[in-house]
Amino acid sequence: MKKLLSVFCAVIALSGCSTMSESSLFGGSECESKMARDFMANAEDRVFFAYDSSAISANAAEVLDTQVNWLKKHDEVKVVVQGYCDERGTREYNLALGERRANAVKQYLISKGVAANRISTISYGKERPAVLGNNEAAWAQNRRAVTVVAGR
Repeated sequence: MKKLLSVFCAVIALSGCSTMSESSLFGGSECESKMARDFMANAEDRVFFAYDSSAISANAAEVLDTQVNWLKKHDEVKVVVQGYCDERGTREYNLALGERRANAVKQYLISKGVAANRISTISYGKERPAVLGNNEAAWAQNRRAVTVVAGR
């Protein structure tokens, strides 16, 4: 029992955070997990796009401004902007469109003062739909860019 308690105390002391969680057991740190939860609580994480477009709408700009405000308060945090599309179009076309969407978000964040080296992008095209369905309601939810906390 004493040995187990010693190991537990050592793990807590070395972790740099006050508690351990499932995320720290599976590769992510508790600190990163707390930052991700804080981001989700204080900023909106996704913006939506019109069909076949990567233009930032007025509504998307409002959402991105919540991200800018949070990122300016947490200047050590890096993010990944993930670009997505609906199911229409070829795989290759949608990967390129998802990349344009992610880059449009990145450029917006940079234009508002977030350092470029804190933002990376990835496109998933149509491969990871948020909503299944073959109608405009589903497609509208899948034409998106999602900002995810990547760490420090």
